[in-house]
Amino acid sequence: YDFSDAWIPKIPDGSQLIIAAGLRVLVYDASDGALIQPLKGHKDIVYCVAYAKDGKRFASGSADKSIIIWTSKLEGILKYTHNDSIQCVAYNPVTHQLASCSSGDFGLWSPEQKSVNKHKVSSKITCCGWTNDGQYLALGMMNGVVSIRNKNGEEKVKIERPGGSSSPIWSIAWNPSKDEHNDILAVADWGQKLSFYQLSGKQIGKDRTLTYDPCCVSYFSRGEYIVMGGSDKQASLYTRDGVRLGTIGEQNAWVWTCRVRPDTNFVVLGCQDGTVACYQLIFSTVHGLYKDRYAYRDSMTDVIVQHLITEQKVRIKCRELVKKIAIYRNRLAIQLPEKILIYELFSDDSSDMKYHIKEKICRKFECNLLVVCSQHIILCQEKRLQCLSFTSVREKEWVMESLIRYIKVIGGPPGREGLLVGLKNGAILKIFVDNPFPITLLKLSTSVRCLDMSASRNKLAVVDEHNTLLVYDINSKELLFQEPNANSVAWNTQCEDMLCFSGNGYLNIKASNFPVHQQKMQGFMVGYNGSKIFCLHIYLMSAVEVPQSAPMYQYLERKMFKEAYQIACLGVTDSDWRDLATEALEGLDFDTAKKAFIRIRDLRYLELISSIEERKKRGENDNELFLADVYAYQGKFHEAAKLYKRTGHESRALSMYTDLRMFEYAKDFVGATDPKSSRILMTKQADWAKSSKEPRAAAEMYLSAGEHLKAIDIIGEHGWADMLIDIARKLDKAEREPLAKCALHFKRLKHHGYASETYSKMGDLKALVHLHVETRHWEEAFSLVEKHTQFKYDVFVPYAQWLAENDRFEEAQKAFHKAGRQNEAVKVLEQLTHNAVVENRFNDAGYYYWMLSMQCLDIARESEEQRDEMLKKFERFQHLAELYHVYRSIQRYTDEPFSSHMPETLFNICRFLLNNLTKNIPAGISKVNTLYALAKQSRKLGAYKLARYSYEKLQELHIPSRFHESIELGNLIIRSKPFHDNEDLIEGMMCYRCSTNNPLLNNQGSVCINCRQPFIYSASSYEVLPLVQFYLEEGIIDEEALSLIDLEVPHIDQRDARWQDMDNGELQAMRMDDGLDDAEEDPFTAKMSFEQGGSNFVPVKVNRSVLRSMSRRDVLIKRWPRPLKWEYFRSLLPDVSITMCPTCFKMFHSEDYELLVLQHNCCPYCRRPIDEPN
Repeated sequence: YDFSDAWIPKIPDGSQLIIAAGLRVLVYDASDGALIQPLKGHKDIVYCVAYAKDGKRFASGSADKSIIIWTSKLEGILKYTHNDSIQCVAYNPVTHQLASCSSGDFGLWSPEQKSVNKHKVSSKITCCGWTNDGQYLALGMMNGVVSIRNKNGEEKVKIERPGGSSSPIWSIAWNPSKDEHNDILAVADWGQKLSFYQLSGKQIGKDRTLTYDPCCVSYFSRGEYIVMGGSDKQASLYTRDGVRLGTIGEQNAWVWTCRVRPDTNFVVLGCQDGTVACYQLIFSTVHGLYKDRYAYRDSMTDVIVQHLITEQKVRIKCRELVKKIAIYRNRLAIQLPEKILIYELFSDDSSDMKYHIKEKICRKFECNLLVVCSQHIILCQEKRLQCLSFTSVREKEWVMESLIRYIKVIGGPPGREGLLVGLKNGAILKIFVDNPFPITLLKLSTSVRCLDMSASRNKLAVVDEHNTLLVYDINSKELLFQEPNANSVAWNTQCEDMLCFSGNGYLNIKASNFPVHQQKMQGFMVGYNGSKIFCLHIYLMSAVEVPQSAPMYQYLERKMFKEAYQIACLGVTDSDWRDLATEALEGLDFDTAKKAFIRIRDLRYLELISSIEERKKRGENDNELFLADVYAYQGKFHEAAKLYKRTGHESRALSMYTDLRMFEYAKDFVGATDPKSSRILMTKQADWAKSSKEPRAAAEMYLSAGEHLKAIDIIGEHGWADMLIDIARKLDKAEREPLAKCALHFKRLKHHGYASETYSKMGDLKALVHLHVETRHWEEAFSLVEKHTQFKYDVFVPYAQWLAENDRFEEAQKAFHKAGRQNEAVKVLEQLTHNAVVENRFNDAGYYYWMLSMQCLDIARESEEQRDEMLKKFERFQHLAELYHVYRSIQRYTDEPFSSHMPETLFNICRFLLNNLTKNIPAGISKVNTLYALAKQSRKLGAYKLARYSYEKLQELHIPSRFHESIELGNLIIRSKPFHDNEDLIEGMMCYRCSTNNPLLNNQGSVCINCRQPFIYSASSYEVLPLVQFYLEEGIIDEEALSLIDLEVPHIDQRDARWQDMDNGELQAMRMDDGLDDAEEDPFTAKMSFEQGGSNFVPVKVNRSVLRSMSRRDVLIKRWPRPLKWEYFRSLLPDVSITMCPTCFKMFHSEDYELLVLQHNCCPYCRRPIDEPN
C-alpha cells in the first residue's frame, strides 16, 4: 500500500496492529504481519485510530469529519461527526470515554450517552492523551499551548510553550509507570524540543533539544523508555528523563508514528512513504564482579553497585548510556559513549559503599572488554590488549595470536596485577601489567569460555566451548580431572581444594578429588566465597548460601578431620558440626573435636575432652579407655562396656550401667558368679526404682536384696497392708526394728488387727496396750489388764478421759476411780455437780454430791495427810447432797403444773429444808420457792400461823413476777384465818428422846429444842422417825458391840404388861407406864435421860449390859467405812417398820422404800441397783 499517512495503535494485548492508511483502516496480525482485513467506511483520508484499554472497541477519525467506532470483531457499530476534519482520538483508560478532536473543537462520547458533548477551542488540536487514572485529558495545539481538561471538558491547567505558534505541539504522551508519584506528561514540539511537565503544569527539568522535528512520542509499557521519530527519518530510544540512548531504526521517509507493543521490547514504526517496520530491542547485560561486589547497568544510564553479602546497594547516575563496567578491589570503571569514569571507594572498610570520581578519561574508545586495575585500565579489542594509565597514557600493548574470549584480573600488588587471558584457539596466558611478555600457561585444543585460578595459584579451572570443565595443575601442566556440562566455574576464595561450576540448571560443588555434589540452581555461577555462591540469573545477581555439608562428609569418610574442619568453617549446619565433632572424637582427634564442640557450645563433650586431655598430661595413654569413655558419652553403652572390660576396668562398666539404671545389662555383665555384687546391684536398682516413681518394684527389689527396712518404708508409705503383713509374718521375732516399723505403719494405716498381731509376735505388751487404747478397743485392753494388772493405770486413765470427752462423765468418774486416780475422779464429779446445779438438775446434783462425799471418804481412807480435809468435805458434801435431793421436789412443785407429792410430804420437805438453810444457802436453791411452797401447803394443812410467818418472810425477799399475784392473794386470805397451827401437826414434831413437842420451824436446825437430840427423818416423806442415835462407851469396839446386840438376852419380867397402848385416833404411840422404873426395866431408856436446862447436847452412851439387853431388830447400824465410825440407832417404836439403804444409809418407812424401789429399780437416793451386791 502506498500510504500517505500511517497511524498505528496496538490492541492492548498486542495481538493486532491497526493502521490508518489512505481511506482504509487496516488490521494486521502482530505476530507475523499478515493482513487480517481492510475496513471501509470513511470517505476521506483516515488520520487517526485508537484502541480502548479493555480491547473491546477501537475508533478511527478521518478528514471526512466523521468518527467510526468498531468492535474487536471488526464491525462498525457507531458513527458521529464534527464540523472539521478529525485530527486525533483517544480512549479514557478507565471509563472508556472517547475524546475526539478536530481543528475547531473536541468531543467526549461514552457508550451510555446518546449525544456527544462538544467543546470549542481557539486553535487546531494536533494530539491528545488521557492521564492513567482517566481523570484528565491533555490537548496539544498548533499555537504551542497544552490544555489540560477534566472529564467534563473544563480547562484546569494551561501550559504555554515559549515558542508559541512558531513551535506547534506535535505529540504528547503521559508516562504509564505505576511507580511515579505524579502524572508526567512528555511534550514534543516543532521548536525541536522535548519537555516534561507535571499535571499541575510545573515543568520537570529543562527542555531537551532535539536535532529534528518530532512527529511522535511513545512510552514503553512500564514507562522506563521513550521512543521518538520525526523528520530525521529514524526512530530513537530515550530514557524516561529524555536522555538519547541510540537509534532504533533508520528509514527513507519521515517517521510519522511509532508504538511499543504492550509488555514487550517490540517497536513498530509507520513512515510517510507507507512503510511499516517492526524492531525488537535487545538490552544486553553490562556488568562486572569482583569477589562480593557486583556492579551492573540499570535504566541504561545508571550503575548500581551491590554488596552481595550485606545486600547494600548504591546507585551512580551517569546521565549517559553506560557501555561497559569494570570493578576491582576499591576501583570502579564506567565507559560512557565519549569517556571513561574511574571511581574509588571513600575508605578501605569492606562494607563501605560510597564511591567518588578519581579520574576521567575523556576519550572515545571502541572495545569488546574493559578491565580495571589499581592504577590502569585494560582495553580489549579483538586480538589486542591495551594498558592505559588513568591519565590516558598508553603504557603497554599485547597482541594475541587469536581472538580474546575471556579476561580476568587475578590480583597482585598495585601496578603489577596479573591477568588471566583465554583465547579462542585454546591458549591460556598469564599477563602481568608491568611485563610486556605474556606467559603461556596451557594450550587447549578448543576455545576458552571461562577461566579461574585457585587461591594459592596452583590450580587452573577452564571451561571450553564444549561445556567441559578441565582442572589442571599449573606447575606440572597435568590434567587433574574433568567434568561435563559446565558453563561457568569459580574456585572458592577461602578454600584451596574447592570449586563450583554451573550448567544445565545444576550447581556442582567439587572438593579435592571426591565425587561432585549437585543441587538445582538457575542461572550462571560467577563467584564462590566461603559458603556463598554468587549466581546471575537473567539480570538478577544473588548470593546463595550453600551449606558445605557434602564436601565435609566426603572428607570425614576418609578420616581427614583437619580438612573437614576447614570446609565446615566455610559454613555448615549445626547438625553437620555435631557430626564432625563426633567423628573427630571417635577418631581420637581431640583438637578438631574440641573446636567443633566449641562451635555448637556442647559443654558436656567439652568437659569430656578436657578431662581426657588432663589424663593424657598425667601420662595416661590407653586410647581404648578414652574411646570407651567417648562411647559411654554417646550412648553406645555396650561397645563402651566391652572396651572397659578389655582394658580391665570392669568397675567402670558396672557403675555406668547402674548410673543409667540398666540393671539387667549390669547383671548380665556381672554374671551369677559374684553374689555380693549382685546384692549391691539389687539395692542400687531398688534405689533407682524408688526415685523414679516405681515404688512396688523398688520394694520387691529391696526385699530380694535383704534390705527389709527400706522395703517396709516404701510399702508403708504407699499403704500396701497385705504386702506388709506378709513381710511381718515372714520376719523372725528377733528382728525387732523391722517388726516395730511394720506395726507403726499398721497403726498409721488403721489396720488394728495386723498391728496387734505384730506386737503380739514381738511380745511387746506395753505397745499392745497402747495400741488398744489409741484405737479405743477397750474390751481387748480390759482383758489384757485382767491378766497383767501392772497396765491398769495405762488403760483406765485414757478410758476415763475418753468417756469424759464423750460426755459419759459418770462412767468416766468410775474409771478414774478404778485406775486409782482419785483426784481426777473428784474433779470430774465436781464438774458434773456444778453442771447439774447450773442446769437445775437437782436430783443429779444431789446424787453427784453424794458420790463426791464417798470419793472424799475413799481419799481420806487412803491418804493420811488429806484425811482431816477430806472428812470435812465428806460432811459438807453429804449435807449438800441431802439439800439438793430435797429441793428437787420443791423446784418441781413451783416450776411444773402438777406435783406427785402429797401435801404433808411437801410440807415436811419445806420445813426440813428451811430448818437446814440457817446459814449459807447453796447455789441453785431458792428460799423464795421453798417459802412459797411451805405457805401454800401450810394453808392447806391448817398451819395458819406458819403460813402467815412464811408470807411475812417472803415480803423480805425479791419475788419473781410470776409469784406476785399468788403471794399477795395468799397473804390476804391467810389474814382471814385464825393465828394458830393445827395441833396434829405440832404433835408430829415430838422428840422421841425427851417427848417435847417442837415448833414447826426451828432456827436451831433439825434438833430438839429441849434435849438437842438430832431428828432422824425418813428420806422419802421427811417425817421424823422414832429413832434415837446412841454411842458406845470407851473400850467397846464395833465388832464386840455387834456380837453383844446379837446375843439378845431375854427379860424375865413381863415387859409387855407394863406398856400401855394408847390410841387417840390418828396418832399411834407407845408410852411407858410412869410408875415403872426405867433403869430397872429398859437400861436404854435410863440412858436417854439428861440434865434439864443445859444448852449442850448430851449424847446417849451405852455400856455392854445395855447392848446385851437390846434386840437386834430394834437396832439400825450405819456401817461407814474407815476412817468413819459406825453409827447406832435404836428404834423406840419397834412396830414401825424402818428400812435402811445399805449403801447410802438413808432411812425410809419400809412401805415407801419398797414402792420407790419398784418405781426406779434402784435406791432413790444413791441409785444403787437393787440387784447389786452390797
